[in-house]
Amino acid sequence: MANSKYEYVKSFELEDQVMFPNLIVVRIDGHFLKFMSLRSDEAALGLMNSCSAAVLEEYPDFIFAYGFSDEYSKILSLVASFFAATYVTKWKEFYPQRKLECAPSFTSKVVTCASTEVLQVYLAWRQQDCHAKKNQYENCFWMLVKSGKTISETQEILKDTQKQQKNELLFQKFGINYKTLPVLFRQGSCLFKTKVEETIKHDENGNPVKRLRRKAVLVHSENIAARTFWNENPSLCNDIGHSTNDIGKIEPDLARSFEFENKLLPLTWVVVRIDGCHFHRFSDVHEFEKPNDEKALKLMNSCAVAVLEEFQDIQFAYGVSDEYSFVLKKESELYKRQSSQIISAIASLFTSTYVIKWRDFFPHKELKYPPSFDGRAVCYPTYKILLDYLAWRQVDCHINNQYNTCFWMLVKSGKNKTQSQDYLKGTQTREKNELLSRQFGIEYNSLPIIFRMGSSVFRLKEAAAVENGVVSGKKLKLEGEVVVDHCNIIERCFWEEHPHILSYS
Repeated sequence: MANSKYEYVKSFELEDQVMFPNLIVVRIDGHFLKFMSLRSDEAALGLMNSCSAAVLEEYPDFIFAYGFSDEYSKILSLVASFFAATYVTKWKEFYPQRKLECAPSFTSKVVTCASTEVLQVYLAWRQQDCHAKKNQYENCFWMLVKSGKTISETQEILKDTQKQQKNELLFQKFGINYKTLPVLFRQGSCLFKTKVEETIKHDENGNPVKRLRRKAVLVHSENIAARTFWNENPSLCNDIGHSTNDIGKIEPDLARSFEFENKLLPLTWVVVRIDGCHFHRFSDVHEFEKPNDEKALKLMNSCAVAVLEEFQDIQFAYGVSDEYSFVLKKESELYKRQSSQIISAIASLFTSTYVIKWRDFFPHKELKYPPSFDGRAVCYPTYKILLDYLAWRQVDCHINNQYNTCFWMLVKSGKNKTQSQDYLKGTQTREKNELLSRQFGIEYNSLPIIFRMGSSVFRLKEAAAVENGVVSGKKLKLEGEVVVDHCNIIERCFWEEHPHILSYS
């Protein structure tokens, strides 16, 4: 990132690290209120399994996954982002006749397990939750609702009921033997990497040539924490360790310890910044125009608008290139200020929206593979420091855009990339402007403002005239609508003219 007087704000960014050699579990939960009809849908669970397998294939360090309903145990924003993108990409495989009506999002958190035994306890807890709290309860709940009971009546009937009582209710009232329900529903799904023989080619005589490769395999087991299951799968023992004990009753205090999470400081401005992962490669593969692809930037803006529309606690967003910063109001209690859930929900919604809206901006270009974004949340204690953070990002936008414009013009003129880098080494702003003007006839300040200023996204205080989503044209936008503008947010006068955007006391 470029140097500027605002760069001191980086000191507020803290690195969260997990102590080696702990086992790391990344648990993903669907933000799925809009997808309620799919919760007990076998195709929906198959879609979740397929996404989980894709994560294991994409990230070699992930070796095991267990999931049920809209949850999957798998690091944080990146995994949630990739999972969401894959979910959208694979939707048609599982629902060929059903349109995906809205973008899915997932929250995630990291759970550290100091040993294989602790991991066993965690997995046993999740599988018990699958059976008792999710599948058994929801089968009873929805059968009662379908039979004519109201939601409140159903909740009252099931209040404090035990496993045996639920089983008897299902059998006596609805003729359902719980144990005969598909194992996918009762036991959840387990994926792990193991060596599988695959045909990689055929020889000159047409005979298959096979090799052993590590692939994700899907299994269902009544007890994935059992010693027998663990030790019967050599790949798990090699990757994680042997299991020496069977898990009995799980103490509530131990289960609650898995739910513990540090919260962001209260009454501070929270900024969630997401960045495209390996986006240089992504832009090359998809042949984005250099140094800036206006369609790609507008796609990013469209995703940011969707995020603000979904999360009312986000007051402002600023984006440039493959990054976006989202500012939550100081008083926000979104996800009880648990940073991992805030980050992953924003990153995953942004990513799934990116995949869904791709065709709107690139109707004649295939999305060759799903993108992913990583993220972080940073607390800024004062209004001034928050504005300095945003100023830092816009200064960075200008410096990087000016450099990249010069760089790519030199490359297009015949220099290779190394020669172009050497040519620009040590040059200042004035020298780059003179280079563009003298050699290429480009006045830097005449370049599209979206390239030079980046994009700001916020809600209108009053009805305003807007053209193509940008404040200034003829189309009327209503108060409270989310709009995109390209403005100077370094100057304090912008914030003084729009005090509602980042309201402060």
